[in-house]
Amino acid sequence: MSIETSRPNRFSTADAADRATGIAEAALAVQRGQLVVLPTDTVYGVGADAFQPEAVRRLLAAKGRGRDMPPPVLVSSAGTLDALAVGVPAYAQALVEELWPGPLTLVCKQQPSLRWDLGETRGTVAVRMPDHAVALELLERTGPLAVSSANRTGMDAATDADQAEEMLGESVEVLLDAGPTPGPVPSTIVDATGPAGRLLRAGAVPLDRLNEIVAAHGTEIVDEG
Repeated sequence: MSIETSRPNRFSTADAADRATGIAEAALAVQRGQLVVLPTDTVYGVGADAFQPEAVRRLLAAKGRGRDMPPPVLVSSAGTLDALAVGVPAYAQALVEELWPGPLTLVCKQQPSLRWDLGETRGTVAVRMPDHAVALELLERTGPLAVSSANRTGMDAATDADQAEEMLGESVEVLLDAGPTPGPVPSTIVDATGPAGRLLRAGAVPLDRLNEIVAAHGTEIVDEG
C-alpha cells in the first residue's frame, strides 16, 4: 500500500468562501477513500471514511499505527450513537445528553450489523461528537469518520494546521485550517461496555464531572489508572 506524496490542498475556514470550498473538497476526498485533516474541540484530527477499510488502513499507516490501535469514530449527532452501538447503558446516555457535543469519547459495544473494519476493536467502537462547527459541518456531509489525532505515533498531537501538515501532509489530500485548537488536552475516554463505566483516559472532562452526572443512575465512573 502506497501513501500519497503530494502536499494537501489547504483551505482557511476563516473565509466563508474558502470554508465552503474546503468542506466540499474534504467531503469528496473522504468519498474517494483519501485522508483529510480537520479541526476539533481538542486537537486536529486526521480522518477517513469509517466504512472504507482501505481508507482506515491508509489512516493507520499515515500515523505509523497497527490494527491493534483502532481509531475512534466522530459523528455529527448524538442520535448516531444508536446506529453504531448496542446496549448503551443509561449512565452513558446521560453522559451523552450532558456532554455531547464535547470532549468525551465513549467506548460502547459495536452494532454487529456494521460493515466496516476499524482494526482489532474486540467488538467495541469508540464514538465522539466534537464541539467544533467545522468538524460538525464536514461530518454532516460525510457521515461517521474514523478520526485519530493528527500526528505521527509517538509525537505530540497537532494543535494547529502547520503542525498537522508537517507530520502528515504527504499522506493527506485536504487540510481544513481553522487556526489553533483549544488543545493539547485530549478527550476523556470512558469504557461504557459494562454496568459501571471505567475511565480509560483522563482528558478535558474531569472525573468528578462525569461522576456528578452518573450519580443519578446509582453508579460511578471508576478510575482504574
